[in-house]
Amino acid sequence: MSMTDPVADMLTRIRNANALMREDVSMPSTPIKINIADVLKREGYIKSFDIVTRPKQNDLKITLKYGPEGEKVIRSIKRTSKPGSRVYRSYSAIPIVLSGQGVAVVSTNLGVLSDRECREKKVGGEVLCTVY
Repeated sequence: MSMTDPVADMLTRIRNANALMREDVSMPSTPIKINIADVLKREGYIKSFDIVTRPKQNDLKITLKYGPEGEKVIRSIKRTSKPGSRVYRSYSAIPIVLSGQGVAVVSTNLGVLSDRECREKKVGGEVLCTVY
């Protein structure tokens, strides 16, 4: 069965694993998912991610991060741009999530970047999701 929105599937898997306090979550790997996981790692929302080689399709294994007393680092992760309703913003109009405490993940012509990186490089794009 083909998947209409693989990014939404990724975010839902992370959200569900986080709600159950799982250590890691696994999903089919695609280049966009790897880039989103890289942004989440750079911004400190996940511990790490690995690509597990399989015969037909590789898997992406994300290790979730929790605080010293078990508190969740990812409190909310939401899809912004959807296949039926794409959301594009210039670098000055990219949303500031939770007064700068959260992050917006943006797909640009320079790759997938965080909102902070977009403002530094003065590049806009498609706002994929917000995390805080």
